[in-house]
Amino acid sequence: MLLDGDEWQSKFRDFKSEAWRLETLSQYLVPQEAEEFAAFRNGARFQGPYEDSWTALIRRHSAAGGRVGRVHIVCRPLSDYLRFEFERYYRHQAPVGEDIRILDVTNRPNPLPDVQDFWMFDRSTVVLMHYEEDGRQISRELYEGDPAPFIEYQRIAVEASVPFLEYVRA
Repeated sequence: MLLDGDEWQSKFRDFKSEAWRLETLSQYLVPQEAEEFAAFRNGARFQGPYEDSWTALIRRHSAAGGRVGRVHIVCRPLSDYLRFEFERYYRHQAPVGEDIRILDVTNRPNPLPDVQDFWMFDRSTVVLMHYEEDGRQISRELYEGDPAPFIEYQRIAVEASVPFLEYVRA
């Protein structure tokens, strides 16, 4: 089943305990980010702190005992997009409670080499994220199988990664 619109948004609105994401790409080309990304590439910086619908979602779920988290698999040197994402989003989202972690595979094997991007909600609902090679999103697909492999991918990714704020201080 392909997810879009309110059906997709409801996954974030309605989860009970956890929304978690694995990110594997060095670039995501998102139309809503095009202007800010171009400005970043031309030297603009984003001082923040930013409050937007995503930070509000993090705060709302955190207040209710829920968690939002992700692990992004990266390799140095970081792409322009990753540097943008770190500054524009992660630097502002981590302090408000999103558990953002970085799995740097620059000098070690990737422990999840063939796993694609996904979101997992409440460790029971998995949405596979499909992208073109350049990072343009093709679709989101509700995974109909057993979530156990994705729970294991999450365990591996979290265990092998470090918190974002620790990663950028290093």
